[in-house]
Amino acid sequence: MVGLGNPGPEYAATRHNVGFLVADVLADQVGARLARHKRGHALAAEGKLGLPGSTLHLVLVEPLSFMNESGGPVKALMEFYRAGPERLVVIHDELDIPFSSIRIKHGGGDNGHNGLKSIRRAIGTGDFYRVRVGIGRPPGRQDPADYVLKPFPAAERRELPEVVQRAADAVECLVTDGLEATQNRFNSGPA
Repeated sequence: MVGLGNPGPEYAATRHNVGFLVADVLADQVGARLARHKRGHALAAEGKLGLPGSTLHLVLVEPLSFMNESGGPVKALMEFYRAGPERLVVIHDELDIPFSSIRIKHGGGDNGHNGLKSIRRAIGTGDFYRVRVGIGRPPGRQDPADYVLKPFPAAERRELPEVVQRAADAVECLVTDGLEATQNRFNSGPA
């Protein structure tokens, strides 16, 4: 699982860092602590997911590069863990989905998202899973690049913990129950 975001405290509360927020919640849920990895420029944590007897090994990753250079750290850790794109789940913000909505899919284009573009370029394919967390479109003529780097407004900040938890639940469902079950449960909107 790769949560996308930008490193540093100045970006911590921005819309573009929602992938990091979800990865942090997942790390807590599996009892793991994200720490600097010896390979790849990233924080990583390993944990177990699922019920006893059917647990799955999970690796959580937060690249320490900026969003548009996420591909290098992701590729390095995929090689380290010998994981192919069929096992990659990327959690990221999505402008074209209303705030608080979550959509899960496999494959597709990058839709102008620089983190996805970097990963596709680095690993040579877009055939990986995506957990897309809606942040909505910018108001008026605001530049999307500025919008994603702004903090969530107060009303959205109050709702954000619930949205992040639902996205973490979607990741867990994707890993344990598969794509179709996860789409049926989460693609319809907030529960």
